Amino acid sequence: MNLIALGINHNSAAVEVRERVAFAPEQVSEALADACARLRLEEMIILSTCNRTEIYALAPAGDALGQTALALIDWMANYHHLSGQQLREAAYHFEAGEALHHIVKVASGLDSMVLGEPQILGQLKSAYAVAAEAGTIGGDLDRLFQRVFSIAKKVRTDTAIGENPVSVAYAAVDLAGHIFSDLGRCDALLVGAGETIELVARHLIEAGLKHIVIANRTLGRARELAQKFGAEAVLLAEIPERLLHSDIVISSTASQLPILGKGAVERAIKARKHRPILMVDIAVPRDIEPQVGELPDIYLYTVDDLREIVEQNLRSRQSEARKADLLIEEGVSQYLEEVRTLAAVDSVRQYRHMAETIREQELQRALRALARGEDPQQIAAQLARGITNKLIHAPTAGLKRASAEGRQDLLHSARRLLGLESTVRSGAASPTTAAPTSADPTTTAAEEAPLRPAGRTLQ
Repeated sequence: MNLIALGINHNSAAVEVRERVAFAPEQVSEALADACARLRLEEMIILSTCNRTEIYALAPAGDALGQTALALIDWMANYHHLSGQQLREAAYHFEAGEALHHIVKVASGLDSMVLGEPQILGQLKSAYAVAAEAGTIGGDLDRLFQRVFSIAKKVRTDTAIGENPVSVAYAAVDLAGHIFSDLGRCDALLVGAGETIELVARHLIEAGLKHIVIANRTLGRARELAQKFGAEAVLLAEIPERLLHSDIVISSTASQLPILGKGAVERAIKARKHRPILMVDIAVPRDIEPQVGELPDIYLYTVDDLREIVEQNLRSRQSEARKADLLIEEGVSQYLEEVRTLAAVDSVRQYRHMAETIREQELQRALRALARGEDPQQIAAQLARGITNKLIHAPTAGLKRASAEGRQDLLHSARRLLGLESTVRSGAASPTTAAPTSADPTTTAAEEAPLRPAGRTLQ
């Protein structure tokens, strides 16, 4: 298999390098065409995400995989105006079966910064679609990636690798889902407008929550974030009023002092007629006074509570990752076995064609002899002898060459291929010493010449 996988990721390169090597979506098609043209590649895919940039390609027949990989790394460095040495120090590459194993691990989320994260499979499918549209996917990569997607899907189906949240933002939303039976009927108040709150909002929307209010110290930033999710933006001063209608409050600001005190929350609970509120304080220092947790009908969780959940879930994912590894090993091994089987198809087809050609030649010779009125018994014997001689000529010549060169490995393989192992064990003559049957006197020199397909199977 002439497959190569290479690139950089969050483990091998700092974000400053990853930023410079990333391909913008509008660059990918042009980059694929450029690399294929410069390096004589026919099939290639580029995957570019915030945490990795990788290339999957088939090296030209006869080229050394390692040299092609280095050439691709240098091409990528040149494309992004980096020094080749700088990128080589941060890059990794895999060849043949190891390359396939790496791609499946990536697709299954086992090579991600967040173990088991599901987004990477969709990103890989998108990269495949872009390459297909650009014309840099042929039959080989197509078959390979269909199997990659199939194995990754099995990992998702047969393990719990992606079921338990391992980010604080997602853990907060998962907690809300356990407390409220229907998030679609809840209202949420998010305090802050940073990256964590943006992730919380995205997870809430995905969980089915429809109404979100985002409160922030500056209204402009709150509005900017609210527009992404169809939410409402307010200032921090409006929080006490908004608490009256909030079933879920999640806060993550950079404030050095608490934003929510016990008094404001107590008044809100009374006005809500003691309908419960889930409060999740992700901030450090805390945004919500600890005394708020003493109030009835308030479920207050801090970032430490969530981290404990995340660590427990991460341990669970690591256990599931071991199961996933076994599924990947099994899937990759099956595919490689199929590829090896397919590699023999052309040889089998050629050998069968050769045998059928010999059969037809000898049959026509026998029919001509019959038409001349020759003895049918002699013609039948001659037909059998002619077919036998021609079929065994190339293998016999190959066996003699292997014996003369001391190639016991080839002789052993030949015995297996020719089905002679049982004959050798029973004490019959070795194929290396058996002489070919006398040639049919009517056979021409050209017809007796060894045919190449059979010869290649013994070399």
